[in-house]
Amino acid sequence: MSEKEVILTQEGLKKLEEELENLKSVKRREVAERIKVAIGYGDISENSEYEDAKNEQAFIEGRVITLEKMLRNARIINDDEVDTETVNIGSKVILKDLEFGDTVEYTIVGTAESDPSQNKISNESPVGKAILGKKKGSTVDVNVPAGIIQYKIMDIKK
Repeated sequence: MSEKEVILTQEGLKKLEEELENLKSVKRREVAERIKVAIGYGDISENSEYEDAKNEQAFIEGRVITLEKMLRNARIINDDEVDTETVNIGSKVILKDLEFGDTVEYTIVGTAESDPSQNKISNESPVGKAILGKKKGSTVDVNVPAGIIQYKIMDIKK
């Protein structure tokens, strides 16, 4: 079974690499020290500090494995691959809601980087799917649980 390709921008790659380095060099040491201290309290069978530290250790190791797998399967989108003619991963897109007239700017990223609070939406999200490959001036219908939202692509930037 092949592993899924992870699409990242340069910024997203840097963030994942920094997180991985922090987990390996800082967090692992911190949790190992917590385990050592908790063992010093004696009987570990009823030791909540030990249990918490072991759970955190398991989480950290799982995240390290996940990040290493993502980085191994990463395809980096460089700025020169992003054009201002069509919406692609890495594009900054200004959309106008045709019903309410509101405008919003989204950056289209891979799923690993998506962060709606920062207006970074995945190419696999409903809006991302609808606008991918479209040109400035296009009108798109986005299927959402509440119905259909119509957007007009006002601008595409790098």
